Amino acid sequence: MSVVPSGRGAGATAARSSAPARRAPPVAVLDRVRADLRVRPAGSADLAVLVDEALRAHGTLLGPVPLAETVRAVADELVGAGALQPWLDDPLVTDVLVNAPQEVWVERAGALVRVPVDLGTPADVRELAVRLAAAAGRRLDDAAPTVDARLPDGTRLHAVLPPLAEACTVLSLRVVRPRGFTLPDLVAARAVVPPLVPLLEGLVRSRSNVLVSGATGAGKTTLLAALLSLVPHDERIVLVEEAGELVADHPHVVRLTSRPANVDGAGGVGLADLVRQALRMRPDRIVLGECRGAEVREVLAALNTGHEGGCATLHANTAADVPARLEALAALAGLDRAAVAAQAASAVDAVLHVRRVRRGADAGRRYLAEVAVVDRGTDGGLRVTPAVVVGEDGTTRTGPGARRLSERIGSEP
Repeated sequence: MSVVPSGRGAGATAARSSAPARRAPPVAVLDRVRADLRVRPAGSADLAVLVDEALRAHGTLLGPVPLAETVRAVADELVGAGALQPWLDDPLVTDVLVNAPQEVWVERAGALVRVPVDLGTPADVRELAVRLAAAAGRRLDDAAPTVDARLPDGTRLHAVLPPLAEACTVLSLRVVRPRGFTLPDLVAARAVVPPLVPLLEGLVRSRSNVLVSGATGAGKTTLLAALLSLVPHDERIVLVEEAGELVADHPHVVRLTSRPANVDGAGGVGLADLVRQALRMRPDRIVLGECRGAEVREVLAALNTGHEGGCATLHANTAADVPARLEALAALAGLDRAAVAAQAASAVDAVLHVRRVRRGADAGRRYLAEVAVVDRGTDGGLRVTPAVVVGEDGTTRTGPGARRLSERIGSEP
């Protein structure tokens, strides 16, 4: 959830006018440093010294500032994202997308804009993607032409090689900023309207089980982090994630991260396994960073067996789509519609749905658009009923679920 609201036009201007520029190091210098690193013991080489030696051998003598810039450029090429690294370092950038060597887009301050980056040839883009995958401990080649991984600095990497991608490797990088946003932060950014603050505080205080729903990039993880910052500090939170994206402003968080199988298909540890392990770790609250598969069975079971105050995020286009989404995920675990309705209606107290403004002056701003309650309909199926609905302009109106939500948290929404 972006805390820097910006219009699309303003975002495009800012991105182009402040485009980071780092001169690529000479190929001969880069090759020599790479060769030197291969023959030296791991961790024993000073990159600045190696770069200086390579430059001198190349007939170049630089002062302290140009040398530091060259060292940074070499580091970007060897262990970073090359010409993309300056954009990943930009604090306003959340996504870097490569469609072709000269077609690079970034989302900056909420606006998606094309930036002037030249990555060379399609072969160079593929080499970059393979190197980044290797840095994440993953394989990317013709036998495994896609990868979804987390880089050592937390950046999410997704890559698709040709011929699955038409002409060039398609690379998607999502930056994870190591900061836990609080509820006041989101109010200041107009991501949460002030009238909803007591309601959110009441959900956490009453140990309600909450699902945060929304589309990709709508701000689910950021809102969940803000909710966890409200948890009393004498409670233990066990957080289960596929990638360590959620940063909570809380002193007692234990993080469990899933592990994919190796190239031989062995050694994988999934989210469902980690949820079961979390139950044995004396949690006050169990949190699933993203519910996207059969692990929904373990989450619903946990929330139905005395583990109150749990949270999870879920991909859904609207709050009303949450029942269908839960049914689809639960089917992967062998649960039928009736079983899902019975468990979810008992386990989940509220749904918080976040949206992203697509047009107008606020394009790119994420905000909490709906608070709803969960129960069973007259047909026995799962039903999500709106309690509070927020417009893009910040206006609020109550829905038919307001009374039940008020009873659950002990105050008026």
